[in-house]
Amino acid sequence: MKTIYFDCAMGAAGDMLTAALLELAPDREAALAKLNALGVPGVRFAAAKGVKCGITGTQMTVTVDGEEEGAGEGGHHHEHCGGACGHAGHEHSHDHNHGHHHVHRGMADIETVVGGLNASESVRSQVLEVYRIIAEAESAVHGVPVTEIHFHEVGALDAIADIAAVCTLMEDLAPRRVLASAVNVGSGHVHCAHGIMPVPAPAAALILRGVPIYGGHENGELCTPTGAALLRHFVSDFGAMPVMTVSSIGYGMGKKDFEAANCVRAFLGESE
Repeated sequence: MKTIYFDCAMGAAGDMLTAALLELAPDREAALAKLNALGVPGVRFAAAKGVKCGITGTQMTVTVDGEEEGAGEGGHHHEHCGGACGHAGHEHSHDHNHGHHHVHRGMADIETVVGGLNASESVRSQVLEVYRIIAEAESAVHGVPVTEIHFHEVGALDAIADIAAVCTLMEDLAPRRVLASAVNVGSGHVHCAHGIMPVPAPAAALILRGVPIYGGHENGELCTPTGAALLRHFVSDFGAMPVMTVSSIGYGMGKKDFEAANCVRAFLGESE
């Protein structure tokens, strides 16, 4: 049975899962071109070689109108708390130090963007399912209805891009089952728009209910809300790697350096 197994010993984030799956693609250049043809507004995917603890893999960069979401912040992308605000009833905007003016997007806006993706109906449907997992967690964390949750624009498009990329690559690889290890969520605290939050961030912790998780020695957020939602959606069982004949291995590198290699490993092969 065609199987993908994710090794999440250093957690998971949307860009890391994308990079690991991209390495499994038979034609990586064609797969990357397909991601850039998805049509997420203003989004550009770039793949570069990344090295962590002497291991070579792929590091993804997602830019929105040339801007990388939370570049240099946190263990992966700066999506602590999912980038959501518990504001009700109307859109909020704010100026960042770099001068851009960003509008917060609600779920209706997200659905419009996803509906316009150059992807199969199955991929569009799965992207919305994953995004709703995040929105429902944010709703519970902030104590407001899903309809009143707003995501700041760059964070929303960045998350849609990561989710759409993973859903597209999974459709092309077409595994019959997807498994994963227990998930290392990291430790300590992270800074987000709402202040200092414990690790795992509240939204990620909610999404990972029922999933075996643990906190390692690494100080920082290892599993982001987007990474957690993607695992929740695709993985049917979490635990030790099954007996499988591996045909290819993908290494998806995170942005930050830790004592251990900061990557998600994806094993593609046949299992009983």
